[in-house]
Amino acid sequence: MNKETNLRIHSITAKVALKLESEVWVLKKRKEQSLEAEKMKFLRHLLGITKHDKEKNQCVRQKAGAQNMTKEIKQCQ
Repeated sequence: MNKETNLRIHSITAKVALKLESEVWVLKKRKEQSLEAEKMKFLRHLLGITKHDKEKNQCVRQKAGAQNMTKEIKQCQ
């Protein structure tokens, strides 16, 4: 699958599930960091960017057209 298709699948499934489940969470700082790290790991893998490339998270999000996960969750709560 190409990158656009993978991003759409991610938007439809993973993000929606997290947003729906987040309504009952008490989101603590440690959990926010964990969620953001997992999302960045997914986006880096999808775009073919390694840690050795030293790309900042903002650049990766911009390339993928994604937002900060904790901001998205807090909007739903």
